Amino acid sequence: MRIRSARRSDLRRLQDIERAAGEPFRALGMADVADDEPPPLELLESYRAAGRCWVATRSGAPADDSPVGYLIADPVDGAAHIEQVSVHPSAARLGIGRALIDHVAAWAEGQGLRALTLTTFSDVPWNAPYYARIGFTVLREDQLTEGLRRIRAEEVGNGLDRRPRVCMRREPARIVLPRPVALGGDRTSGLVSRTDVAPRTGVVSGER
Repeated sequence: MRIRSARRSDLRRLQDIERAAGEPFRALGMADVADDEPPPLELLESYRAAGRCWVATRSGAPADDSPVGYLIADPVDGAAHIEQVSVHPSAARLGIGRALIDHVAAWAEGQGLRALTLTTFSDVPWNAPYYARIGFTVLREDQLTEGLRRIRAEEVGNGLDRRPRVCMRREPARIVLPRPVALGGDRTSGLVSRTDVAPRTGVVSGER
């Protein structure tokens, strides 16, 4: 696996990843999430140009450099807020979601950002329960920063609160050792998820 900065030529592939990553939500009765459109190319390009869009590929070989996962993030109130992280289902259970999050954690420390944050569905197995396993904790309402309150308000306005949602936070320096897994790989760290799926207005915060 290799993680690198996104290129302009990757962006349509990122939209394809997003569409595929939404499909597992259909089985949970969340067709609206599954059918949500991916981030527009203009939005993805703005993250790429700002240096806040990273992709994961299956290997470092030039012949196999097509993205299978991606993450975009924004500085929000002194933390790196994960706006979206998605992995194609064909690359699930390989630790790609975890690797992307660890990569942005290292970037955040280098930028002087003191934590990672995201918003996510609390009862979707590959959302809040997954993030809890890799070091995120749920924030109480009185712990939310101004920026997180704004993001949550936008999510409510976009109809995302039809299922319970939470804000979560992780300290970038915290090392979370992977749990032992069978040879097939980590069942959840493939993260066939989106971090969140607000209708793409720039706030796809959290995880779906």
